[in-house]
Amino acid sequence: MILSFHPCYEADSNILCAGRDPDEKDLAAIRAADAVILPQGCRESLYRMARQNCPHVFPDYDARFQYPGKTGQARLFQALGAPHPRTWRFDDTKQFQRSAAGIAEAVFPLVFKLDWGGEGDTVFLLRSKSELARALSKATTYEQSGQRGFVLQACVTDSNRTLRVAVIGQTQMAYWRIQDNPRVFGTSLATGARIDTELDPNLRQKALALTHDFCQRSRINLAGFDFIFDRSGPTRSDRQPLFLEINYFFGRTGLGGSARFYAMLQAEIDNWLVGLGMAVSRSSAGKEMQ
Repeated sequence: MILSFHPCYEADSNILCAGRDPDEKDLAAIRAADAVILPQGCRESLYRMARQNCPHVFPDYDARFQYPGKTGQARLFQALGAPHPRTWRFDDTKQFQRSAAGIAEAVFPLVFKLDWGGEGDTVFLLRSKSELARALSKATTYEQSGQRGFVLQACVTDSNRTLRVAVIGQTQMAYWRIQDNPRVFGTSLATGARIDTELDPNLRQKALALTHDFCQRSRINLAGFDFIFDRSGPTRSDRQPLFLEINYFFGRTGLGGSARFYAMLQAEIDNWLVGLGMAVSRSSAGKEMQ
């Protein structure tokens, strides 16, 4: 029996668990299942319950919860030897103050990233010590509400564009997000960046190959990876991809919209189940909604 907690994927049995922690009924259903399908936004409590009580769970979020936030991702990149900009990670501002001497060699501009957030909302370009002080003050304010952690990162020269590689099961799609406004820092679509799916195919292939290797080792099978390419190489083709971050929630515009994303997701879940020797019975799917 295949159990789905995903509201857009119908399986043999379907449960909605949005906005709540799982209960004993959910546990019983998971234990009776041969495979469990979870939504992108599942709580850690649901994921842990599924992983501990069912042999097959999609997506694989072990890395997401073992290495949470941007500080965790920096640890993951380091653990797997993944190329990324030089990064200093801090659990809070007190740790920064204790170890500030350790980043004395850092050269402005720097990129400051709070441990949470998406679409560039909590990412800031710092050009001076005074801007760093303001960012630290902002972090201190957040800490008063329990939100902690941030990273400082060397600013890579080719900062007006990033490459997004979306991983959906065994499918990977790569597209550029380009910021044409020189006064705007960040390449999210929310800041006015545009999408380009054709530019620099050689660089896209490099990032795709690196993503494939990374996912083989981390087992991540549903995420959006962001890359940047340093312009310091002698030629454009010599540039190498650097991991910036992992987005377990990622935009769908570059994939062709939500409808196409969900069609791809369903197909990849189906393929994952077939690989396990299972398949959803579509004739009975959806009959049991708890």
